[in-house]
Amino acid sequence: MKRKKRPGSSVDDVYQVLYERIVQGTYPPGLRMAQSELAEELNTSRTPLREALNRLQANGLLVATNNRGMQVSKVQSDETEQLYAIRLLVEPSLIAAMVPDMTAADIQAMSDALDEMESAGHATRAYQEAHLKFHNVALARYPAAIRNMINSIYEKILRHQRLHFSRPQVPDDFTNVDRCFLRAIKARDSELARQWLEFHLIDAGLGLAFDVDMDHVPTSLYMAAKGVGITIDGTADRIVRPVSICWHGGCAGPKSAMQTINLKYTPGTAGNSVEGKVKPRTKRS
Repeated sequence: MKRKKRPGSSVDDVYQVLYERIVQGTYPPGLRMAQSELAEELNTSRTPLREALNRLQANGLLVATNNRGMQVSKVQSDETEQLYAIRLLVEPSLIAAMVPDMTAADIQAMSDALDEMESAGHATRAYQEAHLKFHNVALARYPAAIRNMINSIYEKILRHQRLHFSRPQVPDDFTNVDRCFLRAIKARDSELARQWLEFHLIDAGLGLAFDVDMDHVPTSLYMAAKGVGITIDGTADRIVRPVSICWHGGCAGPKSAMQTINLKYTPGTAGNSVEGKVKPRTKRS
């Protein structure tokens, strides 16, 4: 069955159509992006198409090969994990600094987005859009260069994230943690808001990495977590979900417990961690 043509002559128009089709899985990993076919399908000329393809390649959604032109790239668990490790090192500290200055309008916008997340339930795209809206309230307050960097990271993980949100329990897990995060912001508790965002980023990073490879060892996340004073349990040869998390000092974390598919936290407990010293292991057959 031929896809209905989508008119569009600008680079932005062509980019958006291709972007959505890749993120939604209409164009699967490994698909060859033949320019002649795409130009006819999208009713556009080669020039805006070529520029749109280059943008998609820069965002990591396409990869150039020697003999097949551009292809839809595969989802890489190690790259996604590293991107979440970067976010863990950058965003929670910014949030902690911003909490006292968040306005009533900011908090209301986040509350409205959280309501949309709960209403969307397991409608994957609607949930993802509401979740982005929730976190974009704070993102809009980041310094410009940092905001641009985080936006670039978002673009690289959106396709993988949408797949993750299709898992049965994941939307409920994200909503529960975001609810705690928003509650801390409402209370003007900078430290607690920082901790719940740290929990959220580690949980998401682990989940997306394990989606691709259940044997993946999240070395980058463990290293970043250790750097910000967090211990994640595990052993050098096996990681079993949910893994435990604690802030250094045992009782320094949130006062309420939380558990998701990937991560669990119990107030006042410290686990038997490897503190980032996770070594590669042999995959199970």
